Amino acid sequence: MSVTVSRTVTLIVIDEEGHLLGELPAFDVSVPFWPETSEIQTAARDRFGLDLAVLRLLRADDGADAAGGQVTYLGQLLSPAPAVTFAPAQVDLAPHPLRAAYAHPGGPAETLAWAARALDERGRGPVTGAVQQRTWNLSTVWRLSTPTGPYWLKQVPSFFAHEPAVLTWAAGSKRVTPLLVAEDARMLLAHVEGDDLYGAGVETRRQIADDLHYLQLAAIDSVPHLLADGVPDRRRPQLLAYLTRVVESYGTPDPRLRALVDGLADRLDRVAACGLPDTLVHGDLHPGNVIGGDARTIIDWGDSFIGQPGFDVLRLTDRMAADEAAIVIDEWAARWRAEVPGSDPRTSVELLRPVEALRLAAVYADFLAGIEPDEHPYHADDVGRWLTRAAELFEVSP
Repeated sequence: MSVTVSRTVTLIVIDEEGHLLGELPAFDVSVPFWPETSEIQTAARDRFGLDLAVLRLLRADDGADAAGGQVTYLGQLLSPAPAVTFAPAQVDLAPHPLRAAYAHPGGPAETLAWAARALDERGRGPVTGAVQQRTWNLSTVWRLSTPTGPYWLKQVPSFFAHEPAVLTWAAGSKRVTPLLVAEDARMLLAHVEGDDLYGAGVETRRQIADDLHYLQLAAIDSVPHLLADGVPDRRRPQLLAYLTRVVESYGTPDPRLRALVDGLADRLDRVAACGLPDTLVHGDLHPGNVIGGDARTIIDWGDSFIGQPGFDVLRLTDRMAADEAAIVIDEWAARWRAEVPGSDPRTSVELLRPVEALRLAAVYADFLAGIEPDEHPYHADDVGRWLTRAAELFEVSP
C-alpha cells in the first residue's frame, strides 16, 4: 500500500524591491519533494493573486529525505501585488556568501530577463509564460513557453558551472539535451519530449548503459579539453586525495572505514590495472536523470567528472535486485572488453563498489561546504549515510 507524504508550505514574501511584506497562510501541495516549486507558484497565484518566484528554503520541520513535513520558503514578487493581508514575519534577509545567485532577491527576475533576451536574439521569443519547476541549492529550473515551443531555463551554483561545457562538447549527440546558449552558469535548453525514467526496469537500464557507453568512448580523446573547461578531475591521484579527505573530516571510529582508506591507494592501483581508460563520467546516472520518449536523453550533468567509467554503471544499478543488476553490469563489461581487449571491467566494478559509496559521501560533503546553512537540511544526513554504506561494502569487497 502506498503512503502519501504531505508537504505543508508556508511562504514568507518580499516585494520586487526586496522589502519584507510578511507571511501567507499555510497551504498543502500534492508533491512532497522540497525543491519542487510549480505548485507553490500556482497556489500563490490562485489563492492570493500573487505572481512570485521561490527564492530559497528557510526552514523545514518533520520531513525525511527532503520530502514532506512543514516547509517554509522565501518568495519574491515578480509583479506588483494586489491587496493581500500578510501576517507579521521575521526573517534574516542579510546576504550570505554561499547563496546561489538565483536565490538572492532579484535573482529570478534577472535570470528570466536574460532568457527572454537570448530567445528574442535567436528569433525564438517572446516568452509568453514561465513556470518555476524547482529551486534548491543545486539548481533552479524554469519551463518557458514561446510561440516556437517550450524551452528550459536552468541555472546552477558555481560548483556545477562546468555543466554547460559538457553539453557544448556533446553538441549533436542525440543522447544529451541540446544547449542553445549558456552564460554565467545559466543555460537555455531545448525541450525534449518524454518523462523521467524513475523506477525504470532492467530493460530500460540496459539501454541507458548502452547509450552512455558510446558517449564515454567519444570522450576518451577529449579528456584534456574537458579538464581545461573545468570538468573536475577524479583520476587516480586526485581521487585518492578527495576520498581520504572526506573520511578524515567526517569519518567515525569505524575500523572498516579506516581500513578502506588505508588500502585505497592499492585498490585504485588495482582498478587501473584492469585497463579501462579514464573518460567522462556522468556522476549521478540514476534513471531519474534520463528522459524517455521515442529515444532517451541523459540530463543533469552537473555531477560529471573525469574518471573511471565503472562509477556510472554502479550508480545505474544501485538498488536493483542482484540478478537484474548483474545483467546490466555483465553487458556493460562485455562492451568494454570488446573496445579494450585484455581489460577486466568486471573486476574493476567490484573493486569500485566501496569507492563509489565513498565518492558519494565526498560529493555530499562538497555540497554542504558550498551552500548556506539554511539549506543544509537537504543533505544533512547524506554524508554519514554514504560513509556507512562504504564501510558495509568494504566488508564484502575483493
